[in-house]
Amino acid sequence: MTAHPTVLAVLLEDRGLHRYGSFSAAYGKAASGLDKKLAHTAPSRAQFHSWLTGELRRLPYTDHCRVLEHMLPGYSAQQLLTPCPDRAVPAPKRAAPGIAAAAALPATAPPGMAGVVAVFASRTEFAAKVDPISLFDTARRVRAAGLSLNLICQQVPDQYLRQWLTEGGELSCLFLDPDGEAIRARETEEDHLPGNLAALTRLNIDILARVRDRLPDGIGQRLRLAVYDETIRFNLILSGDRTCVAQPYLPKARGVDSPTMLIRATSSPGGLFGVFEQVYEALAERSKLV
Repeated sequence: MTAHPTVLAVLLEDRGLHRYGSFSAAYGKAASGLDKKLAHTAPSRAQFHSWLTGELRRLPYTDHCRVLEHMLPGYSAQQLLTPCPDRAVPAPKRAAPGIAAAAALPATAPPGMAGVVAVFASRTEFAAKVDPISLFDTARRVRAAGLSLNLICQQVPDQYLRQWLTEGGELSCLFLDPDGEAIRARETEEDHLPGNLAALTRLNIDILARVRDRLPDGIGQRLRLAVYDETIRFNLILSGDRTCVAQPYLPKARGVDSPTMLIRATSSPGGLFGVFEQVYEALAERSKLV
C-alpha cells in the first residue's frame, strides 16, 4: 500500500482520536465491551501509524479487526484500512442481517408489563441485537443520560449524526461530570484506575462537541451537551415520545454488563416510559451545560 491516509485515519481525525493516547483509550473501551480478555490488546504506536498511513502488507490480527469494526460500526476492517487520498469517506453500511431496528420490535407490551417489550441480559447483548442508529431513524428528538454514553458516542457514526441534526433532529446528552465526585466514586466501585472513566467521558464529550462545532450555522443549538454530578443510577435513551432504553447501574458491575430494557409509552397509567422520562428531566434540570 502507498502512504496515503486510510479511511480509518480520516474517521479517527473526525472524532478527535487520531493521536495515539486518545485512540488507545477509546480502543480499550471498545475492546472491553467485546470481550474483557481484549482490554489490553491495543496496537503499538508503530502498528497504529501503519493503520493510519496504509503501510500494510496484510490486515491486522483478527482481534484488532474485530475491535476496529466495533469502534466504527458500518465499516469492515478491509474498508477502514483502504487508502483514502481524497479524504472522501464512503457512507457506513447499516446494521448487518439479524440486527433489528428498534421500531421492528413489538410496538406494545403484553398486559401487566408496564410497557416493557424486550429485556436483554446486558447492554452488549442489546447493541448486538438492536441497531443503535434505529433509535434516531424514527425520532426527531433523542434524550440521553448516563455515564459516558458510549452507545451514542461510539456506535452512531458522526456523519449520520450531522445529517440527522441538519435535517431537524435534536439531541440532548447528559454525562456524568468527569471532574465531579460521583465519577470518582464510580471508578472506585468498578475497580478502575483513578481517572480512567473520567478520561473516557471527556473523550466522548469532545467527540460530540466536535460534531456540534462542525454543524452549519444555527444548527449547533440542536445538540445539547451537559454534565451532572450525582450518584449514577441509570443509563437512559429516550427516542421520541414513545421509546425508551433503560439500564440500571449495578454495584461493582460495568454498565455494559447490566440488564437493559426496551420500553414503549403506554396509553394507560403505570407505564415505565413516563417514570424514566421524569428521571431524565429531573437530571436535565440539575445539569450544567458544556
